[in-house]
Amino acid sequence: MSSRRKPPIMADIARLAGVSSMTVSRAFKADSLVSQETRNAILAAAEELGYVFDATASSLRSQKTDFVAVLIPSINNANFADTVSGLSEVIERANMQTLLGYTNYDMHTEERLIEQLLRRKPQAIVVTGGRHTARARKLLENAHIPVIETWDVPEHPVGYYVGFSNAAAVHIMVDHFVATGYRRIAFIGGDAGGDTRGSDRRLGFLQAITAHGLDASRLVAAGPPPISMREGAEAMSRLLDSYPDTEAVICVSDLSAFGALTECQRQGIAVPEKMAIGGFGNYEISGICVPSLTTIDVGSRAIGEKAGTLILNLLNRPSEAADATIEPELIVRESSIRIIEVFGG
Repeated sequence: MSSRRKPPIMADIARLAGVSSMTVSRAFKADSLVSQETRNAILAAAEELGYVFDATASSLRSQKTDFVAVLIPSINNANFADTVSGLSEVIERANMQTLLGYTNYDMHTEERLIEQLLRRKPQAIVVTGGRHTARARKLLENAHIPVIETWDVPEHPVGYYVGFSNAAAVHIMVDHFVATGYRRIAFIGGDAGGDTRGSDRRLGFLQAITAHGLDASRLVAAGPPPISMREGAEAMSRLLDSYPDTEAVICVSDLSAFGALTECQRQGIAVPEKMAIGGFGNYEISGICVPSLTTIDVGSRAIGEKAGTLILNLLNRPSEAADATIEPELIVRESSIRIIEVFGG
C-alpha cells in the first residue's frame, strides 16, 4: 500500500523553478519586485506541483485577509441568497471572498458566530438586521473593521447600514388593500421574537390598520421562522375558522402567502373574488403561481450589491462611504385586484 504524499511546499517550487524560497514567497505578492518572467516560472512550477498558497500565514504577517464575513438568518432563503450573491460579485472585483455563517434567526447564535468570525480577522463584517445582543453589539463596535447592517434601518446603527423599514414596507401594502376597498384585513406571521424583521412587519400592519381606523385584531400566529408554505396554509385555516368574514390577508412572506393561497383553493374560496392575499419579498413563486401574488419587492440583490460597494469604499475610499436606504416597491398582481360584479338592470 502506497504512503500518502505530503503536500508541496515553497521549497519544492523553488527547486523546480531554480530560485530561492524567498523569491517564491515574494512572487505570490502582487506588489513585489519579482520580474514577470520569474513570476511566470514560479507560477508554472506551482501549477505543476499542485501547490496552494497558504494565505493564513501571509495574513498573520500583514494583519490583512482577503475575505468579508457575512451572517444571514437562513441558507435556504432565496432572498438572502440573492443578497449574498450580489455582495460576492462586487467584492470579487477586489479579489475578496465571502465567509458565510447563518444564525437560524437566533440572536445568541449570531453573537457566537460574530465572535468566531472576528477571530479570523475579516476585512469587514456584514450582519442581517439591526438588533443584536448587548455582547454582540460590543463585539462589533470594538472590531475596528467596517460593520454593515442589512435588511433594516437600525435606530442606532453600529456602523453603516444598507436596508429599509420593514414596518413602512407593510404600511404600503395595507394602504393598497384599503384603497382597493378591503376593510376586514388580517395578518399572518411575525409573532416569533427571533425574527425581528417579521415582528417589524407585524408592527407595521398594526400601525397602518389603526391609522385607517380599522379592526387590528385579526392576527394569526405562524410559528418560529422561517415560516414555510405548509405553516402558511395552516395559519390560513385557523384564520378562516376564527375570522370567517375576513376579506383580505397580508402574510409575512411570499412563502406563507403561497401556503395561504393553496389553503383557500383547498377550501373552495376564490382568490381574489372572496379573499385577497398579499405577500412579502417578491420570490419567484409569487409571479408564477395562479393567481399571481401581490407582494413587496425590497431589492434583495441590490442590498448585497450596495453593501459590497460600501465595503470597498470604506476600505479604499472612505470619503465616498455612506448608508444606503432601499425603497420597497409594491408589485400589484392578480391576488389583490378586486373583482366587482356588475349586474344589468
